[in-house]
Amino acid sequence: MAANPPGLVIAAPASGSGKTTVTLGILRALREEGLTVQPFKNGPDYIDPAFHRIAAGCESYNLDMWAMGEDLLGAIASRAQGADLILSEGSMGLFDGTSAQGVSGRGSSAEIARAFGWPVVLVLDVGGQAQSAAATALGFAHHPDAPPLAGVILNRVAGARHEVMIREEMARLGIPVFGALPRRSDLELPERHLGLVQAEEYGDIDAVIGRLGAFLRDHADLAALRDAARAGSNRPPGRWPNPPAQRIALARDAAFSFTYPHLLEGWRRAGTEVLPFSPLADEAPPEADLVWLPGGYPELHAGRLAAAGTFLDGLRRHAESRPVHGECGGYMVLGAGLVDADGERHAMAGLLGLVTSYARRRLHLGYRRAVLETAMPGHGAGAMLYGHEFHYSTILEQPDAPLARVTDAGGNPVPETGSVRGHVTGSFFHLITEGAA
Repeated sequence: MAANPPGLVIAAPASGSGKTTVTLGILRALREEGLTVQPFKNGPDYIDPAFHRIAAGCESYNLDMWAMGEDLLGAIASRAQGADLILSEGSMGLFDGTSAQGVSGRGSSAEIARAFGWPVVLVLDVGGQAQSAAATALGFAHHPDAPPLAGVILNRVAGARHEVMIREEMARLGIPVFGALPRRSDLELPERHLGLVQAEEYGDIDAVIGRLGAFLRDHADLAALRDAARAGSNRPPGRWPNPPAQRIALARDAAFSFTYPHLLEGWRRAGTEVLPFSPLADEAPPEADLVWLPGGYPELHAGRLAAAGTFLDGLRRHAESRPVHGECGGYMVLGAGLVDADGERHAMAGLLGLVTSYARRRLHLGYRRAVLETAMPGHGAGAMLYGHEFHYSTILEQPDAPLARVTDAGGNPVPETGSVRGHVTGSFFHLITEGAA
């Protein structure tokens, strides 16, 4: 096995083309052939990597050119050492990213492919077209910022004649076709307001991914895909994120599942003891230096959380003398109240004055820079943090002091500043990394 394995980027012209289905199917099919495949995901995303982990049997990591510098990108890429193949799933369309430069780029999947030297396999939703699909592929291949295009996989093919028409035009234009996937509504993964339903919510997710593996094995040329993969240049291993405490009580269940693997990897490599507990099971936080409540879907479990007296009492006791931090959903639970989709208000921990409503839905989405007004666990006042925001909840009350000055990727101020009260901090901001202020 190579220390610097060959890789491919699975991308598409747009969201909804079938990238995740194709990626999961290839991961499982190659795993069943006995290969070790290291998955990655472009950009800020918690849900796809959780599916990757089940399909590949190993942790999937995010690579993000907008939020990450060379040090962290190198550290994360080093997780592929010893694998047979790298498979990196893109986000949105191949060239989609921010309009303004971030730490290393604008966050597009094309940048990842170019930076790491991995050719692109373009997944094309060919429903409603035939030869025109080849024109789309040709345009992507000849874009001035295009990484090498290895070829395409056709998705949602209507039948044999449809496939032949597209393949003939692709051949005329010199574009390899690695597979043609017929329409199969029974293999589509259900979605929620933030994307796919979480992997943990499937009772039979392993069987579902097993069927996707068989589907790709039957309709794609896996050997040709492997031959098309290329290894990029060697990178220095880089530096992982520092932990915010030595012993961290980490909420971990269906309501609190959004924690980036690269952060956990950095914490563990530094010798941090991560102590998971379940608020939904009404477990009090374990004895620790810090309680960390990550994001998730607390609005779907608001009644259970409001009734979880052991959890809430333990959280309040901890906050009397030691730090507590909440991200997005965790931030909402630290507040005074949460209004669910039916308009019912549920009392939360009351450690912050925050009141949020899921009944008054409005999308908050995008990269964020945050300059801390005051210290939070692991980061001092004045630190520049890079991350993102992605939720539909509306703030009804936010009376506490702001945690940070927050701007979007274009430098425009964002009103969701986070909050601080005593030992308690929180914000809708999902941390990716700390950068230079």
